[in-house]
Amino acid sequence: MDIEDLQTFVAVADAGGVSAAARRLGIAKSIVSRRLLRIEAEIGVQLLARTTRGAALTEAGATFRDHAARASAEIDTAREAIHPTGELRGRLRVAMPLTFGPTHFAPVLAEMARQHPQLHLHTSYSDRFVDLIAEGFDCAIRGGYLQDSNLIAKRVGPIHGKLVASPNYIAVHGSPESLDELVTHPALMQGTETWQFMDGDKIVTVQPQGRFKADSATALAAAAAAGLGIAWLPDCITYGHVASGALVPIMTRYPVPPGAAYVVRPPGQHPSRKVRVLTEMLLEYFAQNPEIWGRDR
Repeated sequence: MDIEDLQTFVAVADAGGVSAAARRLGIAKSIVSRRLLRIEAEIGVQLLARTTRGAALTEAGATFRDHAARASAEIDTAREAIHPTGELRGRLRVAMPLTFGPTHFAPVLAEMARQHPQLHLHTSYSDRFVDLIAEGFDCAIRGGYLQDSNLIAKRVGPIHGKLVASPNYIAVHGSPESLDELVTHPALMQGTETWQFMDGDKIVTVQPQGRFKADSATALAAAAAAGLGIAWLPDCITYGHVASGALVPIMTRYPVPPGAAYVVRPPGQHPSRKVRVLTEMLLEYFAQNPEIWGRDR
């Protein structure tokens, strides 16, 4: 049985349809359909029930999907064991934040692709929370503070941040001096997050309130520069605004605890060599470019 057929079937099962799986795999829908027909013909059992909205696993398909996924993983592990330092091959699907992924992490992926011409790199840039398992990603780069999950995370570098506001906002509304005063000011947020600050050796959590929300830190920085409120943002986003004077740091006596960038992947016994190589390249990138992420400039 062809390993590509197995991997394609798993992609269709996880994506819920041929079209979505084709997009994930970066191949034509006709190729996906042909592989599915071939594997069902070889097994002699219907694995997928086609519907107008996609494809649903049959009972046999659900059982076969788990075995097919394990077999595919074992083949990948065997290949890496035989060629532990050889050229990377196959496909690597990575989810990255839209806010600073294209500017800060994309060069690392480009270098990885240059070093490994047989590797197919597919990157999705979005600030939404991506479900790695349901959407078929090998790994994701995430910044800030990780939520509790069953994903496996590897820290690759620090990300510092601060509270900022525009000079015009401060001239009209004043600058808060205490954490109690901070919550009376309009906050610019991604959702309903909490903000954390260092008060001496203690970490204090604040629940900000505000009417302007966006799922992009870049958009929040622009809103802060326009005088709409106070934003809690990473330095790599606010650096240009602060340098130009469009934004100024506030409440510096309550620094923001440093966050970090992580490579996260679905649970499994061992990460694939492709994910390990990307992780190592990101570790090196952070070590060689501390000025991009550090608090002091």
